Amino acid sequence: PVRFRTTFRNCIYDMFRSRGWLETESDTDWDVAWVDKDWIRTNFDGQYLSDHQRINHFRNHYELTRKDNLIKNLKRTQRQLLKEGRDDEAANYDFFPGTYVLPADYGLFVEEFKIHPPGSIWIMKPTGSAQGKGIFLFNKLSAIADWKKDKKVNDEKAEPAAYVVQLYIHNPQLVGGKKFDLRLYVLVTSYSPLTVYIYRSGFARFSSYRYNTNVKNLGDTFVHLTNAAIQKTAPGFDASLGSKWPLRNYKMYLIAKYGMQATDKLFSSIEQLCINTLLSVQKVIMNDKHCFEM
Repeated sequence: PVRFRTTFRNCIYDMFRSRGWLETESDTDWDVAWVDKDWIRTNFDGQYLSDHQRINHFRNHYELTRKDNLIKNLKRTQRQLLKEGRDDEAANYDFFPGTYVLPADYGLFVEEFKIHPPGSIWIMKPTGSAQGKGIFLFNKLSAIADWKKDKKVNDEKAEPAAYVVQLYIHNPQLVGGKKFDLRLYVLVTSYSPLTVYIYRSGFARFSSYRYNTNVKNLGDTFVHLTNAAIQKTAPGFDASLGSKWPLRNYKMYLIAKYGMQATDKLFSSIEQLCINTLLSVQKVIMNDKHCFEM
């Protein structure tokens, strides 16, 4: 049987066990390892892997998975394409809003903030967090001043934690008046050559409350964030229904409202967006035949 090593006790663990695979606690004697980023940072560099062993992260996966590194690589790729006169290809990277990394880009961000109409909404996200932790919306620079002050804990010289700040997309597509995002699964087995698989299934994650941009509701995470970890704490949340649609349901909704051609075009564009994002990190990720990333 296949021997697996994992730091998780979730659906990954259950799936491995259901296939009849055998768990091992060994840090070296396994066939497949599905581990967290801390294990990678602590153990990977000093480890010799046999040809058959596979592990679920590339060494410097953070070039893709950290928000600040991702935006750095997307911007760099777009600039390089423009420099080379490949304007059509550079246009394929127009899928992200204006984005700055704070505190490093604070001065640039302030200049950008000033040229937008008063009341424009921005969103702040910690660079290395997940599940909606630490995210907030604002429309006044004083909110940034408060954030900088709050993050200096008993140390006047301390730098606040790194965040990305983006112009908030104020007119997202809504379903039933609610915001949603798509959880899609993309598997990379090699960056050289780039080898990518996109899973046919997935799901849409919805907010609990109807979308609005009223200033008094900017702090309402049940309106603006779709993370399941947040939505399951919303008043009136029904665990039996959840806040999700299978991807098939979303596609059927789109076909009914916009037609098959528009729906196919959308999902083709989503696939291309995934590929372009991976291309932006292809040259900086340390390729390794033992690694894959989902």
